[in-house]
Amino acid sequence: MTLTGIYRSVADLPEQIAVFPLGGALLLPRGQLPLNIFETRYLAMINAAISGERIIGMVQPSSDAALAAESDAQAKPEIYDIGCAGRITSFSETGDGRMLITLTGICRFRIVEELTTITPYRLCQIDCDEFNEDLTAGKDEALVDRDRLISVFKRYLDAHEMQADWESVNRSSNETLVNTLSMISPYPPQEKQALLEARDLVHRADILIALTEMALSSADDDAETRLQ
Repeated sequence: MTLTGIYRSVADLPEQIAVFPLGGALLLPRGQLPLNIFETRYLAMINAAISGERIIGMVQPSSDAALAAESDAQAKPEIYDIGCAGRITSFSETGDGRMLITLTGICRFRIVEELTTITPYRLCQIDCDEFNEDLTAGKDEALVDRDRLISVFKRYLDAHEMQADWESVNRSSNETLVNTLSMISPYPPQEKQALLEARDLVHRADILIALTEMALSSADDDAETRLQ
């Protein structure tokens, strides 16, 4: 059964979930995020999720200081109040005790409050009501300016001497293309958060294009400065 069949409305999602603050790791609905879990607190979180509803929430640290505090097991860095819930759709355990998992995005959520708990990981009360349309696959994707998105993507690849699997790109739906490029984009947490919070797929595509054009312009300016 697909996730669409499991989660027909936001009422099918739990009201309390563990959250995983990880700077730059963006999860979007129906996107797939591979994670290498090795910290004790997050191994406990994944084991608890697997034995339960298999859902955790990905969130971004909300400042540079919070990002720096991620590695401190005792710290609770400040996080943005909007994240994305994902279901663990595959997992395996390595010989050295790590867990390799894939999270498939379900729906965005807003944190209502962080709960007091004895678990080593963080638990939050969440509300998904305002993001109910996340559960509709492909909503408004026909309105995405695909040609412009691919054009700026090609320019970015050329500028960094990178290649793409164009057969896969051409086969991708607009939703898959926008969300995948957003998830793998090399932008800092604040900009990843802007992509996450975009009101719809069209707005997310426009933000991604603008961020990439700014990155290209900045690279051109740097190159020009070095040549002077």
